Amino acid sequence: MAGGILSGIRVIDAATYIAAPGAAAALADFGAEVIKIERPPHGDPYRYLVKNSGMPASEHNYCWILDDRSKKSLALNLGEDRGRGILIQLVRTADVFLTNFLPAQLNRFRLQYEDLRAVNERLIYASVTGYGETGPDADLPGFDMTAYWARSGLMDFIHNPDAEPTTTPSGFGDHPTAMALFGAVMLALYQRERTGRGMKVSTTLMACGAWSHGCYIQAALCGAQFIPRRTRREPHNPLVNHYLSGDERRFVFCLIEPRRDWPRLCRALGREEWIDDERFCTPALRRENAGALVALLDQEFGRRPMEEWARRFAAAEVTWSPVPSAAELVMDPQMAAQGAFPEIEGAGMRTLDTPIRVEGVEKTLPRRAPAIGEHTIEILDSLGYSSEEIGRLEDEGVVQSCRSRAESG
Repeated sequence: MAGGILSGIRVIDAATYIAAPGAAAALADFGAEVIKIERPPHGDPYRYLVKNSGMPASEHNYCWILDDRSKKSLALNLGEDRGRGILIQLVRTADVFLTNFLPAQLNRFRLQYEDLRAVNERLIYASVTGYGETGPDADLPGFDMTAYWARSGLMDFIHNPDAEPTTTPSGFGDHPTAMALFGAVMLALYQRERTGRGMKVSTTLMACGAWSHGCYIQAALCGAQFIPRRTRREPHNPLVNHYLSGDERRFVFCLIEPRRDWPRLCRALGREEWIDDERFCTPALRRENAGALVALLDQEFGRRPMEEWARRFAAAEVTWSPVPSAAELVMDPQMAAQGAFPEIEGAGMRTLDTPIRVEGVEKTLPRRAPAIGEHTIEILDSLGYSSEEIGRLEDEGVVQSCRSRAESG
């Protein structure tokens, strides 16, 4: 099925940064038309994230390429009544409206669900916030670092007791949250097919972070007693741990079926005598003697390069994974075999695919991410504005196009 399941669906991306725009990118991958609303003159602040301290240096705006590919950009001043009027005209033609505006902004621009439902009862209104729309923190801004990573308890948990908590890469929580919002939109579209009416759906960064941390939150809800964390040199289970090969490449095991996994690992190591070693032959003994076992494993793994360990692990059916850097990951043959890095049409570069596949459906080929206001004239023309009217709106700062930027620059 070429052209996409969502061909004919029009999406308005009235959002900034990643979580809601990431959901819009996924909708575009399946054929939806996505119109991104940007505030002139600078557009979505996400355009400038790559300039922040600590971000990888590149001549390309890689964050924008990833999350805003395949979209059209309409630079629109919503602070002007005429700007809002243009948006309302678009809403009448739309199927989905995505936003991450704070409640105060939605009130200011009169873009609450009730406002837009009044002009399009079939509209799917999809909102993502940091902490939700009710409660003491509903008005607080939230990024994935604060709402997803820190507030969910993940930041407190994912570090060894001998290390400080770490920050996260950009989009770490936003991208999973985007997929949650994508799922919510698809549920609403399905329900609309049944009823003919639109609805509001939402998610939050905090809730998605809590879901990622769900096993331990459920433990707390059940009154569980939490066990103190240990370092990698004294882990609770030396077979769920990371190690270094002789060529200094890191890898990790997740060996959680003791009767099967321990003998397999010993055979991969060429240490069959360890299978019945009185220090390590049961999970309890391996836990009791974890420090000694990790020291022995460190020594053994340091004897051979990663390439040889990969062959041995495969032959012994050991569950493991390399721990690649981002630069190494883009060369991963398994990622390539899955089509994870599609070409951007006419751009001479690749991007990362969204993580959903549908059998028999070919995704839309990604297109270049837009410049600010690149499609303003095209969209206004489709709404029936004349060239003269568009020119006046540009002159008066209601809209902005690439043409007006060129003339002012």
